[in-house]
Amino acid sequence: MTSGRNLDSKKLTHTFELGPIRPPSEAYSLLIRATRNCPWNRCQFCYLYKGSKFELRPVEGILQDIEAAKAISDGIKEIAWRSSYGNEVREVAAMLYSQPQHEQCVRNVALWLWAGGKSAFLQDSNTLIMRTPELIRVISFLRKTFPDLNRVTTYSRSHTSARKSLQELKELRDAGLDRVHTGLETGYNFLLDYMQKGATAEQHIKGGRKVKEAGISLCEYVMPGLGGKKKSQEHVRETAKVLNEINPDFIRLRSLHVCPDMPLWSKLQDGNFELQTENEVVQEIGVLIDNLQVTSYLKSDHILNLLTEVEGKMPEDKEKCLNIINKYLSLPDEERLNFRLGRRAGYYEKLADLDDSYKHYKIDKAIERIRSHGENVDNMIFKLKNSFI
Repeated sequence: MTSGRNLDSKKLTHTFELGPIRPPSEAYSLLIRATRNCPWNRCQFCYLYKGSKFELRPVEGILQDIEAAKAISDGIKEIAWRSSYGNEVREVAAMLYSQPQHEQCVRNVALWLWAGGKSAFLQDSNTLIMRTPELIRVISFLRKTFPDLNRVTTYSRSHTSARKSLQELKELRDAGLDRVHTGLETGYNFLLDYMQKGATAEQHIKGGRKVKEAGISLCEYVMPGLGGKKKSQEHVRETAKVLNEINPDFIRLRSLHVCPDMPLWSKLQDGNFELQTENEVVQEIGVLIDNLQVTSYLKSDHILNLLTEVEGKMPEDKEKCLNIINKYLSLPDEERLNFRLGRRAGYYEKLADLDDSYKHYKIDKAIERIRSHGENVDNMIFKLKNSFI
């Protein structure tokens, strides 16, 4: 993005409410907060909403926020038209986004316009829980206000999707809901109970199938490493079974990382739960992929994943994904360590980046420095991953 000349941003005085998260694939989406926090809020691997009360926002307030987003968008376009940029909206949006003095909602609209202004995401964690007529009203108004949107998406728990009637889901699709993101995490009932996910494998399957039958695109999130050392095999086997039953449009990997703010941290500290190494998690992903019998797109677009290039259309790209995993696992220990540190430090994006001699040298020197101070390199990698959350 471009930064430089100051712009007259007096027209950007409108504000609207933003929630704390969105899926990685919605990084450039317009964010509209329809609900606040999480109605379940007990998952052991999540810290985000702990101590916060779930709230259904009044529909009128949501509609006002959509109008505010439209006013900001129109304001940015007017600034571009009046500036010396010759109506280059992307240039102006980039400059506004790069200026931290602006409200976060202004920067969200600027980023959205910079990316083309084509998608919107309804926050927070389980917006499908809204009463169907009210959610239809929100989606319809959003579509009317921004007629150029080609995708409107939201989060839903499997439990919520399973409880909605097929007719309700079809009505939401007809109103303009294109995709539902769902945190499956695991298909292993023991682990779902242990992690207090609030869903069963049967509910995962029922909710996922119903969303797909309604004609809504379905994205299921899976958490490699969630079984720890003790339950890894059961976790990966049962998760593959559930995914095969659902056959979602997208399967997205989000590897487990445990930090002190999560309830799972206490189980980690008292030895009740034992983390796998990153190498073991990579092996687990390989077993999952090998057991998939789906036509889904596998995506590895979360920052916590080690091998971002392990993705593709199943089953066509299954062998390619497994070859990447095997290539990593066949590396000598020090090469794998170099890659893990380089990836977490932001030097590497893909396994092929190991071939960059300059970057490889820099990471080798960093490993030497860490060890010379008596520190463990894996502990440093853990700290770097903490900074991602």
